[in-house]
Amino acid sequence: MTTILDHIGGTPLVPLRRIGGGLTVLAKCEHMNPGGSVKDRIARGIVRDAEARGVLRPGMTLIEATAGNTGMGLALVAAVRGYRLVCVMPEKMSVDKRQALAGLGAQVIVTPNAAPGHVDNFRNVARRLAAERGWFLTDQFENPVNVDVHAEETAAEILAQTDGQVGAFVVGAGTGGTISGVGRRLKAACPGVQVVLADPVGSLLADWVEGRTDGKDASYAVEGIGASEAPVNLHRAVIDSAERVSDEESFAMVRRLIVEEGLLVGGSAGTNVVAALRVAARGGLRGPVVTVLPDGWDRYRATAWMQRMMGG
Repeated sequence: MTTILDHIGGTPLVPLRRIGGGLTVLAKCEHMNPGGSVKDRIARGIVRDAEARGVLRPGMTLIEATAGNTGMGLALVAAVRGYRLVCVMPEKMSVDKRQALAGLGAQVIVTPNAAPGHVDNFRNVARRLAAERGWFLTDQFENPVNVDVHAEETAAEILAQTDGQVGAFVVGAGTGGTISGVGRRLKAACPGVQVVLADPVGSLLADWVEGRTDGKDASYAVEGIGASEAPVNLHRAVIDSAERVSDEESFAMVRRLIVEEGLLVGGSAGTNVVAALRVAARGGLRGPVVTVLPDGWDRYRATAWMQRMMGG
């Protein structure tokens, strides 16, 4: 019997005709997945894999450390498959996400914005609760299924939609699954393709890509991408370079995506598109630049930047 989970994926790849200004930049509309983000793909994949291996059984509780989107995807899967869900989120993340998760039946635990090594860091809290209570940690930051899903599904769709011709793939990294999985598949299929990390100013992932270790992280408002240290699922070997994008550039681009292209997207989509346009403008590529629109604007309506953008 078909469920909503069977409608994850198959998202459009659309050209940015007005914003592109003659440059060929294609945007993968992952905000059009049933749960509203690219993370629907890994939520379904991780649960399917765990069920197939027998480590996830009926009646168990799922727990994940999430910026919100993976939690939303897992909430859909939990509803269909009959699991309970606990989401651990840092307090930086929008109130909209917390409310949406609670509305879908998830228990939401909010932690301080603590560094990765701190006991109160959201990932450490999720690990501890899973160990103490026997819950299944879906572990998007280290579970290899995250990367594999994007290689097998997201990348395959992009290759089909571009007739196998991609000049560059430009995207931010939260867990690293999208850039690592898609990048791996494109490197094998498209000679000369460039895989570029789009990173918020304040994150240290761009420094990591460039081999720098002397940088200091700083706060930034874009959610779901960037970090002070690279997660396990972010594979350096597939990344060619990095582009740093400020909050101001990201949010200005979100406004343009909404009013000029009719794409109702969130902050990280702005980051990705700014970086993609830069890469396209340099030229010398063997095909179009492809980027990702990770989630929708409805996740951010209560945030200060979205309120300013909407004149509130």
